[in-house]
Formats: sequence, structure tokens, C-alpha cells
Amino acid sequence: MKKTITFLILLLSGINIYAQENIDLLTYENTQDINFFNSIKNGAQVKEYVTVSKNSVKIGDTLMLGTPTSQEMNTRTYSGSYGTKARGGVAQSRSTSKKTYEFLQMGRPAGFGSIMAAMNGDAQSMADNSLKNTSVVVNEIKTYHRGSKNKPLYVVMVLGEINGRAFGINKYLSVMDTELAIESGEILLKNRKMTRDEAITKLKEAKELMEIDMMSKEDFEKLKKELAPIITAKLQN
Repeated sequence: MKKTITFLILLLSGINIYAQENIDLLTYENTQDINFFNSIKNGAQVKEYVTVSKNSVKIGDTLMLGTPTSQEMNTRTYSGSYGTKARGGVAQSRSTSKKTYEFLQMGRPAGFGSIMAAMNGDAQSMADNSLKNTSVVVNEIKTYHRGSKNKPLYVVMVLGEINGRAFGINKYLSVMDTELAIESGEILLKNRKMTRDEAITKLKEAKELMEIDMMSKEDFEKLKKELAPIITAKLQN
């Protein structure tokens, strides 16, 4: 009898651990809810994530890389000497900059490309503007704590090249904060829902067009009715 009870306890424990490491649906609200996230292990696999703006991203989805929001500076110094006995010297510095993604990293979070960069003493390489408008596929979605288990979660996506090729020496790209990458426009979702701010901006523009007779009052009222649920949703919550 004791053996049977012990077996059942172990079985239930195993099921509980599995539930903590595999999440079918994770929402932004879940990531901020301590009653939910304090039972989640780092690296838990997620099948679908719903953002704060109610946009959904799932394993296998095709996404597009948007516009980089950061910039990387590189400075090189060139030096030389003059005179028969090198009595003097000159130095000149040149700085170059390139647009880089703030949340999009080359390679997996600890993949081959990352390891090679670390061995060479280089900082982790972020993707640059050359990848803008590239179509990618979501291979993995994982969630991690922002510190201890009592800290909220953030979501990491591992992206692959849509035809199975590589991004240079890196087979994958990593989105190090899915929520911020999507909200900043570095990652573009298909059928993305309009945000409240975007709806307000669109309605204001429509009102201006109506005032200068570039849009009829009927069309404005129709648009206003369409956008009203988006604008008032946050107020109702």
C-alpha cells in the first residue's frame, strides 16, 4: 500500500514538473502574476504567447524583422610618425556607426556563435540592419525569470531562416525580450492588432481630414465606430 501511495506521489510530482516546464498558452498577464510565475522554471517551453496588446505568436509562425532601434559605434585610431628619427607622431581617429537591433541577438542565447564570440573576447553580437525585412520562422519560445523565481517572467524566441539556411555562422537568431521587440517594431507580426495609441492617432488624423473636407462625416463616424472598442478597452479594464 505504501509503495502504491509513493508511486502516485512521484507520478503526480512528475506531472507537476512537466506542467512547469511546458506551457501551452502564456499571456503577458501571466508573466506579471506572482501566483503564476513563481511555479515556472527558467527555460520553460511555451507553445503560444499573447502580448500585452493581445497579439499572438506561436511556434511555427512566420514573422518579419522590422527596423533596428539601436546604433553601434566603432572607433579606429590610425597613427604614424614623421622625421628621420621619428621625432614626432600623428594620430587620427575615425568613427563609424551602424544600426543594430536592441533585442535581436545573433545565435541562440548560448549557442555556437555566442560561444565563439566569447572565446574571441567579443561582446555578444546583435543583429544589424542587413537583416531588415527578413522573413523568419519561430522555432522555439521560452520564458525566464528576471532574476529569482519571485521575479516576473520575460519571453525569448529562437528564430530560424525561413528556408532552413543560416545567418552567417549562426543557425538561429534570438529575440531576447519578445514583448519589447514586438512593441518597438523590431519584430513584425502578421495580422498584428492595432494598439490603443495607434487607434487614437488614426482617429485624430481622420478628424483633421474631415475638417478640411478631405473625408466625409459619414466615413469618419464609421471609422470612429470601428476604433471605439480598441480605444475604450483599456478604460473599461
